[in-house]
Amino acid sequence: MLWPTGRQAPRSSSARAVGSVVDVRLYIEATITLLVIMDPPGTVPVFLGLVGRKSRDARKRAARQGVLVSFLVITLFAVAGNSILAYMHIGIPALQGAGGLLLLLIALDLLTGKGATNHPEVEDVNIALVPLGTPLLAGPGAIAATIVFVRQAGGDWASYLALAAAIVTVHLVLLATLRSAGLLIKVFKESGILLMAKIAGLLLAAIAVQLVASSVQGFITNGV
Repeated sequence: MLWPTGRQAPRSSSARAVGSVVDVRLYIEATITLLVIMDPPGTVPVFLGLVGRKSRDARKRAARQGVLVSFLVITLFAVAGNSILAYMHIGIPALQGAGGLLLLLIALDLLTGKGATNHPEVEDVNIALVPLGTPLLAGPGAIAATIVFVRQAGGDWASYLALAAAIVTVHLVLLATLRSAGLLIKVFKESGILLMAKIAGLLLAAIAVQLVASSVQGFITNGV
């Protein structure tokens, strides 16, 4: 906005305060990027394929634990991702390949009918850890994007706070999405959930193949 003198009107003190504490542009960019990569709506069929035939409490527990695992993994790589990868001499293509192979094993379980059966409580925890928490939610793409944003921050605390806020926002959206997945169970019933498990297995297999292909392409591009 321009004043009559032609000078730009100063921002309000509250706007300056927010801008000085948090990098709003980076917050918006990181939030949108992570939402697109982690794809909350797209995880619902896989989530139901894994725990759709369990009790309501078990589904809520799996959603909460899976999102918590994802949050911890993403936070770990945001804080020390560059150091971890450098110390272990691991590149993003290696993460993609490992994540793809792991997802392929889970996909085969779903396609053969082993992924949506009733398991003990310890198995519920395992499902929340793998594949839900990682590599489905906190997968190679989300990890790589987080590391890129950390590098982009360049030591600026306002940027670090923006990235932290974006990570929290995305995981709150994930939690809300997975906890509302129970509404679909009332619509599709038992047979629908079984069919959804097969579709989820097929989707996971496709994601796994794409991750492995991206891994191979990355190795070729990097000349490894």
